Amino acid sequence: MLIRAIKTGDWPAIATVQQQSYHDIEPEPLAVLQNKWQLSPDSCFVMELHDQVQGYCLAHPWLEGNPPALYSMLEPCLAANTLYLHDIAVSPEARGHGFATQAFRRLVQFALQQQLPTLSLVAVQGAADYWQMLGFRPCTIEKSLASYTDDACYMLYSLSRNA
Repeated sequence: MLIRAIKTGDWPAIATVQQQSYHDIEPEPLAVLQNKWQLSPDSCFVMELHDQVQGYCLAHPWLEGNPPALYSMLEPCLAANTLYLHDIAVSPEARGHGFATQAFRRLVQFALQQQLPTLSLVAVQGAADYWQMLGFRPCTIEKSLASYTDDACYMLYSLSRNA
């Protein structure tokens, strides 16, 4: 398994992995996914297995408690106080190789380097239990999560435990 920066030619494979990974939600257009990468290329990467992209991670600095709606193009966030984990997805055949855990560790290091106090995400499709095992905690926020799935759960991970 190799984890590396996203290259322009990776996007068709990223779109395929997204489609394989999300069954309760309409896939986001490639332009929307690429927008996250353009916001923060250093916190976005892919996983290769047998020389093929089999997973991806998209994360970017953002505002805690204010997750971006799905399907929306974003402007850079100048007052960012969290690293928002938009997506970690792995193809069915590549699951079980530890990509999500390694991606999470990379994001923690990136957030610490950027002096962002938390990581945040919206868990969907029953993933909240997985994120809780990694140390995320559910948080109530005022913003609607209507663009996500019915089970959407906003979650935070405090980096103070790693300082």
